[in-house]
Amino acid sequence: MKYEAVIGLEVHTELQTTTKIFCGCKTSFGAEPNTNVCPVCLGLPGVLPVLNKRVLEFAVRAGLALNCEISRFSKFDRKNYYYPDLPKNFQTSQFDLPICERGHLDIEVNGEKKQIRITRAHMEEDAGKLVHHGTSITDSDYSLVDYNRTGTPLLEIVTEPDMRSAKEAVAYLEKMRAILQYIGISDCRMEEGSLRCDANVSVRPVGQKELGTKTEIKNINSFKGVEKAIEYEALRQAEILEDGGKIIQETRTWDEKEGVTKSMRTKEEANDYRYFPEPDLAPFTVSEEYIEDIRKTLPELPDERRERYIANFGLSSTDAQYMTNDKDTSDYFEKVVAAGADPKASVNWIMGEFASQLSNAGIEIAKAPVTPENLAKLLALIAKGTISGKIAKKVFAEMWKDGADPEEIVKAQGLVQISDTGALKELVVKVIANNPKAVEDFKAGKKKAVGALVGQIMKETKGKANPKVINELLNDELKKL
Repeated sequence: MKYEAVIGLEVHTELQTTTKIFCGCKTSFGAEPNTNVCPVCLGLPGVLPVLNKRVLEFAVRAGLALNCEISRFSKFDRKNYYYPDLPKNFQTSQFDLPICERGHLDIEVNGEKKQIRITRAHMEEDAGKLVHHGTSITDSDYSLVDYNRTGTPLLEIVTEPDMRSAKEAVAYLEKMRAILQYIGISDCRMEEGSLRCDANVSVRPVGQKELGTKTEIKNINSFKGVEKAIEYEALRQAEILEDGGKIIQETRTWDEKEGVTKSMRTKEEANDYRYFPEPDLAPFTVSEEYIEDIRKTLPELPDERRERYIANFGLSSTDAQYMTNDKDTSDYFEKVVAAGADPKASVNWIMGEFASQLSNAGIEIAKAPVTPENLAKLLALIAKGTISGKIAKKVFAEMWKDGADPEEIVKAQGLVQISDTGALKELVVKVIANNPKAVEDFKAGKKKAVGALVGQIMKETKGKANPKVINELLNDELKKL
């Protein structure tokens, strides 16, 4: 029997505020454990929370960017459960009256477009962080608790079960991250936990309308992890059903090292949390004027920017998608083009040599030592024929060391491309004379023989000869033979 996966995602993003959602503690990442805490976020007796107005603004901003309806009347609720990283034994969240509802986000996978419905987006506080002493939560001897993250503002964005593959889930996450970055409410650094994903996965026979029993995979912190975890879990469930077994509704964790999901606990239902309205925070209203004021501040979003790149820069749909998936990459690209570089050449370098150097250095594009203006200068040197593409890679490697100006590197190292027809013609005649075997191969119809001759000339000139001029001269001389 053939099965299909049914996937829904819950994305938790930390909002980029300077202070926590209900107190004045800092939200900075990397502080010493248990230093960014106070009686409010630790839930000590007699304290009262106060909503950070910036959190509400960011939530409305996200809702508008995700095509959601913004609730005019909303409130906070207590979600009751016990866990070591939750000092109050309840989480202040939103239950039946979330700030955002009924939105959608469009994705494209393998050329096919699809709309993913967003059920809701609500504000809540983050819990603390368990530091496990072992390779993972399932094999640790003990865990320590850091409460610095407790009370950090979160926006939880929940989809309908509209995705049918791990690739669709990743496409949704990439688009979601881009939108949240563009509107400036989160840095979305998955490695720091500011963007986390829970995946609800079930399988069912193809053609069946009823949903299967789902499992929830908690806190996956990379796109690759999301793809692998969903693929593994869907296959695991399909094999159980094929063998006549039943799926247990449970919470599972993704073990990156072993490449498997592992059971953590049976899945809770909403009534297990005993939700009730938060008595220390009054319900609040959001005016039409407030919403419209925020709507006016929304920037150009990824889809709009992508269409502009296709229309104005002549980029392919794939290239435009790549250039808009990450805001920092898109901003860098815009600056390179603004400095006079050809858009397509800029894309090729950013996706190729530039991306390779970023990967090797393990840094993001915002921290790249090569400025957009200097990359544009390098591309101009190639376009003018001052240097070849091969030499450009050598120059770029030098630029990467300390951000040096490419024109100065070319001048200092004598890397200017040789395009003098007279000088190159003498060399072409010499190389032809010294390589009779290649010449005979050419006469015998082996066109690749020209490549061997070009290689000899490039070797003689230490890679500085203009390939276009060489090929033209070679063809002219070989025709005479």
